[in-house]
Amino acid sequence: MIRRARSALRQLCAVAATTLACSTCLAGVTPEGTLERIRERGAIHLGHRESSIPFSYYGPGGEVMGYSHALALRVVEAVRDQLGAPGLPVRLVPITSQNRFDLLQDGTIDLECGSTTHNSERARQVAFSNTIFIIGTRLLTRRDSGIQDFPDLIGQRVVTTAGTTSEALLERMNRERQWRMTVLTTRDHAESFHVLADGRADALMLDDALLYGELAKAPDRDAWRVTGTPQSFEAYACTLRRGDHDFKRLVDRVLARVMISGEAERLYRTWFMSPLPGSGLNLNFPLSDSMKALFRAPNDIPFQ
Repeated sequence: MIRRARSALRQLCAVAATTLACSTCLAGVTPEGTLERIRERGAIHLGHRESSIPFSYYGPGGEVMGYSHALALRVVEAVRDQLGAPGLPVRLVPITSQNRFDLLQDGTIDLECGSTTHNSERARQVAFSNTIFIIGTRLLTRRDSGIQDFPDLIGQRVVTTAGTTSEALLERMNRERQWRMTVLTTRDHAESFHVLADGRADALMLDDALLYGELAKAPDRDAWRVTGTPQSFEAYACTLRRGDHDFKRLVDRVLARVMISGEAERLYRTWFMSPLPGSGLNLNFPLSDSMKALFRAPNDIPFQ
């Protein structure tokens, strides 16, 4: 009787252990912490966007640069200090809106800082740092298009980047408001603007800062305008694997220090109010009251 009870107990423990392991995998939590993983691999792997101007993108010489990337490099410095590895290499991994969370969950990248919106739905897949930027979703159109606000999109062709919150918002407008829009999606923001500029779409919907980034690159800048009542306000944040509280504390501590010290505002002026390094493009996108408040009191609270 006692032997049978002990055997049953061992089986129950084995089942419980297996269940716990499986649930950990499903939550995207690795058995080891990110810092330990970085130490073992001998490098930190940063995910970066290829054309999210001015957050994370390839510069004229093919180097990765941008406001968000500069913040990620501040985290790299702190990781090097934490691990006592001043020469720790950085491996840069290009990502897209569609694969960024998968690459975090499977361990391909350790951190991603770009133009990723933090919301409650996404927080079930990955963890988010303190907010690094606050945006509103708007439209980019030709000045002579007749489109001034979102109701003017009824029956029109609208392009956006696949995997973004703008894509979800457009689909919801079609579903709930019966606007009969043709929604086109592309791989990245640069391609979305090309579709608009080629006349294959009537408007481009994205986060306002990204729209200003595309507008800054346009050779006929005066022919375009950013318009429309924001359909959402969203918080950008860096992403990391869920469940790694030590790494999140390190990332949040770095970002808070950069913001409160005034360094973040200096970075903002570099990337949003000055000619972009290596290109001469200038977004002329002033610091908002929301951003000023964020820099005074850093937090990781999403808008949705």
